[in-house]
Amino acid sequence: MITEELNALIRRIRLVAFDFDGVFTDNTVLVAEDGTEHVRCWRGDGLGLRQVEALGVQTVVISTEENPVVSARCRKLRIRCQQGVADKHGALVALLAEAGLTFEQVAYVGNDINDAGPLAAVALPIVVRDAHPAVLPLARLRTTTPGGYGAVREVCDRFVAAYQEVAAHD
Repeated sequence: MITEELNALIRRIRLVAFDFDGVFTDNTVLVAEDGTEHVRCWRGDGLGLRQVEALGVQTVVISTEENPVVSARCRKLRIRCQQGVADKHGALVALLAEAGLTFEQVAYVGNDINDAGPLAAVALPIVVRDAHPAVLPLARLRTTTPGGYGAVREVCDRFVAAYQEVAAHD
């Protein structure tokens, strides 16, 4: 349920960190016989990310995977990417120190147990609709859309809506 308290929290967020597989993708991987991998992503995510960045909110992908498909998609989306990350919580701590932010200014979007550390630490933990049951209790928000089917865009649109609500009352 979206409340004014939640919208106020969203407006305090200065960084949204995303997992990649299962958030930007539907968690499916197609493997060619030469070993190259292909994933399915939602094209509308890019426009949503631009809108969030226009609000002054930074974005980053933190992925356990070390795969060219992750960096290629992030490059196309013009979003910072850290991959091959074994300790996502530790990576987020380092990012916050670099940016001069605190966990109270951060949202994290994840879908599986390797996202539990960041989800438990941030002010706004978000999971996708088809997230693993183990991380559901950690979430403040759960998308209505599964990963890879516009969940990233849904999160971005929620941020935009929180800012528009304030503008409508001014």
